[in-house]
Amino acid sequence: MTGASSGIGAAVTRRLTAEGGWRMVLNGRDATRLSRVAAQASATVFPSDHTRPGAHRQLAEFALGHLGRVDLLVACAGIGWAGDFSAMPEPAIDEVIDVDVLATMHLVRQLLPHMVEAGSGRVVIVGSFAGTVGVRGEAVYSGAKAALGAFADALRYELRGTGVGVSHVVPGVVDTPFFERRGAPYRRSRPRPVPPERVAEAVWCAVSRGRDEVFVPGWLRFPAWVRGTTPALYRRLAARFG
Repeated sequence: MTGASSGIGAAVTRRLTAEGGWRMVLNGRDATRLSRVAAQASATVFPSDHTRPGAHRQLAEFALGHLGRVDLLVACAGIGWAGDFSAMPEPAIDEVIDVDVLATMHLVRQLLPHMVEAGSGRVVIVGSFAGTVGVRGEAVYSGAKAALGAFADALRYELRGTGVGVSHVVPGVVDTPFFERRGAPYRRSRPRPVPPERVAEAVWCAVSRGRDEVFVPGWLRFPAWVRGTTPALYRRLAARFG
């Protein structure tokens, strides 16, 4: 599991631990926090920075070497940046794309052939509602999460009949340190933040029931549906209430 040192990743770790029977390798940048999460789950840690060359390959090799096989990959790692795109530093653009998109794709690429060979497994990609509808002041983050959603869909079609499933979990605003780290607090009145445990429950629902896509909270599926069916109406509403 990536992004396991805090927030959604830590909550998913606790949820899987509660189910029992899972041997986990946890990944994140902060080795200290990662060790604290792992201590409560009897999990193994592999701290690394996904922006460094070869990090995804090293993580995959470690997980396969330690576990023997990987039945479930939960990709939670992600960072954001808030503000006008015209003011966004170029290195920040690269970092968001590297962490949120490329790191996930590269890690899936490393582990997927082993799942296909085994004839079973599941990849769970934690996206964002921002990638479904686009959010003002988060252009690159929205684009990155949209890329993950399209990647999950395309990969699911490709893997049909192999025994390997792909789930896309789409949370709205989650009460985690994410907003502190992106440099701007969450100020909107709606949607209200949900605890990371609700997202962890959605991940477990995706895993245990083989769900393709799960929105958290569930009502977020409605504005996504409006955007897909009547995009002109959605854009007028978004421009007004944004």
